Amino acid sequence: MGELFVGLGEEGLGSSPSPPKKPFLLRSSQDRLSRALLSATPAGWGLSHCQPGRPHLAIPAPCSFTGGQTMAEFSQKRGRQRDEVLGSTVDFLLANARLVLGVGGAAVLGIATLAVKRLIDRATSPRDEDDAKGDTTCLEESWKELTLLKTTPRLQPRTPPAALSQPASLPAPLPSAPEGPSDTEPQPLPQPSSPAPLCLTFQEKLLVFERDHVTIPEAHVALAKQLAGDIALELQAYLRNKFPELPFGALVPGGPLYDGLQGGAASRVRLLVPLVLEVGLWGLVPGVDTVARDPRCWAVRRTQLEFHPRGSSPWDRFLVGGYLSSRVLLELLRKALASSVNWPAIGGLLGCLIRPSVASEELLLDVQHERLELTVAVLLAVTGADAEDRLLLAWPLEGLAGNLWLQDLYPAEAARLRALDERDAGTRRRLLRLLCGVCRGHPALGRLDRCHLTQVVLRLGEEEVDWAEAALGERFLQALESLIDSLERASLPCHFNPGVNLLSGLREEEIDDIGFALYSGLQAPECLL
Repeated sequence: MGELFVGLGEEGLGSSPSPPKKPFLLRSSQDRLSRALLSATPAGWGLSHCQPGRPHLAIPAPCSFTGGQTMAEFSQKRGRQRDEVLGSTVDFLLANARLVLGVGGAAVLGIATLAVKRLIDRATSPRDEDDAKGDTTCLEESWKELTLLKTTPRLQPRTPPAALSQPASLPAPLPSAPEGPSDTEPQPLPQPSSPAPLCLTFQEKLLVFERDHVTIPEAHVALAKQLAGDIALELQAYLRNKFPELPFGALVPGGPLYDGLQGGAASRVRLLVPLVLEVGLWGLVPGVDTVARDPRCWAVRRTQLEFHPRGSSPWDRFLVGGYLSSRVLLELLRKALASSVNWPAIGGLLGCLIRPSVASEELLLDVQHERLELTVAVLLAVTGADAEDRLLLAWPLEGLAGNLWLQDLYPAEAARLRALDERDAGTRRRLLRLLCGVCRGHPALGRLDRCHLTQVVLRLGEEEVDWAEAALGERFLQALESLIDSLERASLPCHFNPGVNLLSGLREEEIDDIGFALYSGLQAPECLL
């Protein structure tokens, strides 16, 4: 190709003169660009200057193949010739780029071309020892960086705001490694903890429900008993001062809380106010023999009037038609509790707030303590009026039975359940507490009170079946079936008084609602818990 002149000077390439043009850059800038291009040009071909400021590309003659050269040397030389031709072409384009791109573009293109040529030379030329050492050093540094990346602990992600209210689980501490060389004794791997059961049986769910919603803390039980006993003493002192002529017996607190039959909360205590009646002056008449025809009740009749006329007994002023009226006594005690007793002073002395309930027909005292809320039911009672020692309560009854006394079978029922459990270490009382806990929080089953559920447990408790704790779930389902059967017949007889149907006070719609809820609970008993 000879020599190829690159660039345009003051004159053009043709014979005809051209008008003078302004130089593209200063002479110092041209010299620096030329020196940069010359330093980037490998030996064997390069840029020379025919005239100042006019670089040209000198391409060496092609190499000749001699017979003494091997085929490998010939291939290597031929490859170098191709590279030299490619480099010469690039230098030619670079030198003329000043005309097209200007000074800045030519400089950028020169730097890029230099980088590409160095990459081509490194790929085609044999590796030197320095390059090999440099690559080895770079490889070692890369492995070191990778090791640092692996050993660097990852930062824990920040807890989202929605999960801040929930307790964060702390990581379990790793077992401490034993002292000594690690290569002599292998470290034992930590045993994975057994996963929590994904599904609980109904028996297990029933026990969990009993623990969380039925069992009462012992401290609450003790506090409730203490408050009830103190209130009983204060009320007894008041009655003796207010009505010294009326022989009231010792006030005795009791009820399911004292017999281990209360579940959920220590919320109710019975406070019996017994009337001491003279022996031989009073007799009992069954309710079915009165105009009320109520088998639940008894009438307390005044006797021996010919020998002990009216006025001989302090209780004669509460007679209505020759019978001791429970309604008159209730009204007397209600007025006394509501207006005469200084409950704020008594409550301040006991460390609680005591208020009589005005809305209820029963005689109730609402007790509010900082640790619990308690309801004390004050019950006027007649005991020892006959040989069987029946317990009769002054209860707010309606209609013709308003002056009669309601027979209370709770003491007999509680004693029977206790005796049955002590005989075979059974769980009848636990079953009763579970049933009361389930019905108490249910909208439809709440109409079933403790009296209804006690009859079902007593009926099942008399059967010779397994009453161990392992069979508590089966007995619970069996109690539901027994209740459904009683609701279908609309009959739930009292255990100690079969003539009393405890479902007679419920309407037909209420019985249907209770039956539907029990049937649904029997299909899916977990829904009741």
